Parts: sequence; C-alpha cells; structure tokens
Amino acid sequence: MDYKIDEMLSSDWKQVSNIYLQGINTGKATFQTEVPTFENWDKGHVESCRIVARLGNDILGWGALSPTSSRCVYNGVAEVSIYIGEIHRGKGIGKNILKDLINLSEKNGFWTLQSGIIRENISSIKLHKECGFREIGIRQKVAKMNNTKWHDVVFMERRSNIVGID
Repeated sequence: MDYKIDEMLSSDWKQVSNIYLQGINTGKATFQTEVPTFENWDKGHVESCRIVARLGNDILGWGALSPTSSRCVYNGVAEVSIYIGEIHRGKGIGKNILKDLINLSEKNGFWTLQSGIIRENISSIKLHKECGFREIGIRQKVAKMNNTKWHDVVFMERRSNIVGID
C-alpha cells in the first residue's frame, strides 16, 4: 500500500474522528465514550505533533501527542494517541505512524513519551514495545468502562536518547 505519513490538517477531522469512533467502539482503545468536537480535541493536543497515514484522499490512521502537565518542568513529556482504521489494522501502519511520531516529537523537544493502554489491548502494547516503549507499571482497576467492568491500564514510556540527555 503506497500511503504517506503526513501532517494532520483540520480538514482531516471528519475521517480522523471516524477512526477515533471505531477505536471507541472496540471497548479497549480508550475510556472515552464519544468523539469530542474538533475544537475540544484541538485544545488538548500538541499542534506540532499530529500526523496521519494518507492514501490519496483517505486517512488510514492517525497519531498525536497531548501534554501531560501544565507545569513547565514537564514540557518535554507527552502522551501518545494512535488509532488505525479498522480495515487497515495489522498492516504495519500503526508502527510507521508511531515511529514518525517519535521522530517528530524529538524534533519538537520531547524527551519522554508515555502511553496508558487498556490491558486488554494486546496489539497496542506490542506495538509500543516494538517502538522502544517499556512497561513501567500497571494501574489496577483504574477505570470502569460503561460503568460495568473495571479495567487495568498498562503504563508505558519511551525515553529519548537524543533529547534531554544532558
């Protein structure tokens, strides 16, 4: 498949939000229950670190970073979001997006990337490990999905060997 990793544009939101909804519907990609408006999503994500896998006019998947804290000492720490359209999963697109997001994060001064992944999302945990993330802990029964079942979250991080090494 001849797709390219490209900057996410606001005009991509319709497709990006549809892929996000597909992730929500799996019950293991996020604790979000509905897709936010673009305005709300935009406020919570780093503008310089938003990418998509694009094939012509189609978005196959996306990745973005969110700040983890408003404290200035954590300016180089961000949380990863990555979602792949359901018909495109398992084809290596996620790995390419995550690798490019890592490179982009380092160009923008991020020294640590972290992810909180619902324990049942085995493929996402594997993807992060393949891209240099390590498991640093498990938050047990941290959230209930649909107010019925408690879920654990695997907390993972990747420390840059380029940025913040002084």
